[in-house]
Amino acid sequence: MTTLTLQFLGAAGTVTGSRHLLALGDRELLVDCGLFQGKKELRLKNWEPFPLPLAHLDAVVLTHAHLDHTGFLPRLVKDGFRGPVYCSQPTADLLGVLLPDSAYLQQEDAEFANRRGFSKHSPALPLYTDEDVQKALRQLRPVTGRQPEKLDNGFRFHFHDSGHILGSKSVHVAVDGRRILFTGDLGRFRSPEERPETPREAADYLVMESTYGDRLHPQRDVRPWLAEVIRRTVERGGSVVIPAFAVERTQKLLFILRSLMDQGKIPPVPMHIDSPMAVEAVSIFMRYSQEFSKQDRELVEKHGSPASWPQVHFSRTAAESKKISASRAPSIIISASGMATGGRVLHHLAQRLPDPHNTILFAGFQAPGTRGHLIANGAPSVKIHGQEAPVRAQVVSLSDFSDHADYQEMLAWLATLPAAPRQVFLVHGEAAAAAALQKRIESKFGWNVHLPQLGEKVVLQ
Repeated sequence: MTTLTLQFLGAAGTVTGSRHLLALGDRELLVDCGLFQGKKELRLKNWEPFPLPLAHLDAVVLTHAHLDHTGFLPRLVKDGFRGPVYCSQPTADLLGVLLPDSAYLQQEDAEFANRRGFSKHSPALPLYTDEDVQKALRQLRPVTGRQPEKLDNGFRFHFHDSGHILGSKSVHVAVDGRRILFTGDLGRFRSPEERPETPREAADYLVMESTYGDRLHPQRDVRPWLAEVIRRTVERGGSVVIPAFAVERTQKLLFILRSLMDQGKIPPVPMHIDSPMAVEAVSIFMRYSQEFSKQDRELVEKHGSPASWPQVHFSRTAAESKKISASRAPSIIISASGMATGGRVLHHLAQRLPDPHNTILFAGFQAPGTRGHLIANGAPSVKIHGQEAPVRAQVVSLSDFSDHADYQEMLAWLATLPAAPRQVFLVHGEAAAAAALQKRIESKFGWNVHLPQLGEKVVLQ
């Protein structure tokens, strides 16, 4: 039997940069192709050369559209990868919005750094350009249905719904008599229709995320808490700034806020969705509205698309974004990026962080080393575009919005597997979270669990 190896090129000991390389002789398959985000030493890894000749890489399979799983793909193509990239159809649709925006933001940040002269590099360069993105998008091969896909190199794979975001999948790979299941990011157990799918086939090896391996999500209705935060902010004349992931989180927030306004639980202040991709992303989500929860489907049937709601304003241009920043009228501003690592939200934070009348509301996981993590954890100031911005605004974090399963939900999903894997590899989690989940899995199931190091290569027997 030919030696099969699995190498962890990202998301080992951290939650970003998901890249897992399977190699069988000279046949190679990469599962996920994510950007490293957060700490500088992680971001610098995006500039490192890929650890094997890209002519040897046969194909890429993507679990879902978030940039920490897909955002390195244009760089891979820029550096010479020419193979197919497999993903679900919704993921392909979302990447047509997310990747061009990623390239735009990187080019914009590089240009801004060059104008202001605060980059250590002269000139500052983007990791990739829109031209690289367009080449990468042409290599996408959307997969529909549940039949296994057979690749030219002998690998087979099929998808399971992971319940994380629109189009998110777990990937079951089979090659040379061995079976490997990559969870991608597992979603919440919110209802029978909103939960990760149980795989039908057993796997010899399981590569599993561990983002919330050391904590539980609050068991509460988040809407009263959210309404109270917004009411109090508006009463003192401030605005609520929500750094939100452009995919899934923004759309869910829109429906929740519309419902609270309809019920009179929050004042009817303007809601600004400040992202060039917002209208396109909403359009994509409406295309797959049959996959919404029952409650959200009822809102769609009653109100139609958020793009038509009078209280919602989508900002497409830089001029519109600057107008929002300049206004001091109370409002709700939802803008990317969700961890405040870049994008238009930085301008809103620079304007509103110093004012105690305002509220900064985090509605998702904040990776260590990101501005979002610093602000959420009490930093007195943060650097934005080379300048220190004092943090005087109220800061609120609501983990209820997370689309990642907590440890109880992950253990419940593991209990549904048709058979015990020989080995579990925990990835996509900070060291403490992964270690906590390791202990829980070993205690509950008695399985062999390993925490891989970045760059580690293991042999799959």
